[in-house]
Amino acid sequence: MKNFGALGKSLTMGVGVLLALVIYAYGFQVTQINLDEVQDEHRQQQLFRILRALFQPDIYEYDKEEFVVNAPMYVPCQSAAPAPPAPDPSGPYMALTPACAEPGAEITVEGFNFEPNLTGPLNFIPPSGVSLQMGNLETDAAGHFVITVKLPKRDSDEAQYIRAVTRRNVGQPHFSNNAIETWKKIIETVFLALLATTFGTLFAIPLSFLAARNLMREVTSPFLSVALGILVFPVGVGLGALAAQSVNSVAQVLAGWGSGLSFAGLAVSGFLMWAISRWALPPVEINPPGLAMRVARQAALVVVALLGLLAFYTLANTAISAGTYLESRLSIFGFLGTFMADLGEMLALFVWPVSVLVSGFGLMNLSGQLGQRAIERLSAPTTKILNVLLGAVAGAALFAAIGATIEWIYQFDTPTLTLGWPAAIGAALGGLLAARLPARASLPVGEVVYNLTRTTTNVLRAIESLVMVIVFAVWVGIGPFAGVLALALHTIASLIKLYSEQIESIMAGPLEAIKATGATRLQTIIYAVIPQIIPPFISYTMYRWDINVRMSTIIGFAGGGGIGFLLQQNVNLLNYRDAATQMLAIAIVVILMDYLSSAMRERAI
Repeated sequence: MKNFGALGKSLTMGVGVLLALVIYAYGFQVTQINLDEVQDEHRQQQLFRILRALFQPDIYEYDKEEFVVNAPMYVPCQSAAPAPPAPDPSGPYMALTPACAEPGAEITVEGFNFEPNLTGPLNFIPPSGVSLQMGNLETDAAGHFVITVKLPKRDSDEAQYIRAVTRRNVGQPHFSNNAIETWKKIIETVFLALLATTFGTLFAIPLSFLAARNLMREVTSPFLSVALGILVFPVGVGLGALAAQSVNSVAQVLAGWGSGLSFAGLAVSGFLMWAISRWALPPVEINPPGLAMRVARQAALVVVALLGLLAFYTLANTAISAGTYLESRLSIFGFLGTFMADLGEMLALFVWPVSVLVSGFGLMNLSGQLGQRAIERLSAPTTKILNVLLGAVAGAALFAAIGATIEWIYQFDTPTLTLGWPAAIGAALGGLLAARLPARASLPVGEVVYNLTRTTTNVLRAIESLVMVIVFAVWVGIGPFAGVLALALHTIASLIKLYSEQIESIMAGPLEAIKATGATRLQTIIYAVIPQIIPPFISYTMYRWDINVRMSTIIGFAGGGGIGFLLQQNVNLLNYRDAATQMLAIAIVVILMDYLSSAMRERAI
């Protein structure tokens, strides 16, 4: 029996080895591995030529002084042709053997008194003046060369010329145009990666909390609150858009009154926001407020939000005006004014979506509280009926929104198919779910948000930034701006994964201790989560900047700007010495970034 077991293991191992051999053999076939191509002499010569060019990057150059020497030549020989002039031995000259010949014949060209150790073309110059290269000369240490060339088939009764062109270096070496252009592009690449990392980090930090299972797992909400939230969210979005548009109009009127009034408006808005917030959100409260007081506080928070919108729009308009003014008056530092104006435009651009989202989710929060109070006060049968009714309406609204999105993407132009049927199916599913659940059942809202966030980030991470930049290049044009957007989007998805996994690995002790004090969810995150994640967040952010520097050299191949665009051009044109300069610059920057990020991590962590 033991022998049979040993035999079985041996057979299993043999089958495994045989299967591995078959797999690798098929892999060789699929990947077309061909060692004959490796040993081909022609391919080896091409490889060596490219390697030699790559080891000679075009970094510096000399100014060139050109020497041109002509020797007359009759093709074919003429009976009445004058004798060639005697050469001047005090300077460079050439001797032709023979002095005349038939078209297509071979002649010997010998040069004297040239600059030593130089190379250059040897050309045939017909009466038309078009230069026809016949070969390349190379002088020795004495400035002498001998070369045999074949005359082109260009006959003429007039004298034609053999021309030698040589160049020598003069002056001191200086950076070549390619090196200067490489320096500009590598600086562009570094800042491209810096901006992409900054924008990606700003968005990834708040979203990473939604992708942390340990924080979202406990987030639940009653069915009634969820249904109400789905119904009121579009209303909140509409109110937020209307508020942003109205407040922006007021801010533009204030901007037209002058910068002094704009700054005064900012100061007054800030003071009112602080004062009203202190009243609406007292730090300590002995007795719970009544209904009227709660409504007044909610209204006060709405006023604070409107004042915040006014302050942001006023700040954006002020920054745009001041930046435009300074741009033309700071001379070489005009980019500072441009930067200020760009920041103002970015702020104005982001205020609207932030207003829409805050309004939508704020109204959802209020509806959630209303649903919770209704469950506490209503009987189970009444709550069940409300769940079924609101569940059907919310399901219809949710599925209709999904159908509208599909209609916008695919443009079926069939409202019955994309709106009617989804709404009916959603109403049926929502009512059925409400009917099957207990009246006071809670839904795992946090798990749903967690799964949606992780799925979205996984999809974005699966799409390489090289593909993203193609889309952004169509949107904003070819250049570094498209590269910043592509890298920023990929950075958001990658950092959300890293940040959320770090949040999931924090120690549970501080989290439970803070919760035991009766702290709210926001207070728990501030005092128990954030102190544990700051050091790894800094480390991940620096590492992502390092990655973005290397990735930014690739997205240039698809129009994302940076040094990759220049590298692609030189590779396509077979300018391997120029390409070697870009490769060297990339290697130096990556090495420096590695040392810099390591030093910064040691100081920050």
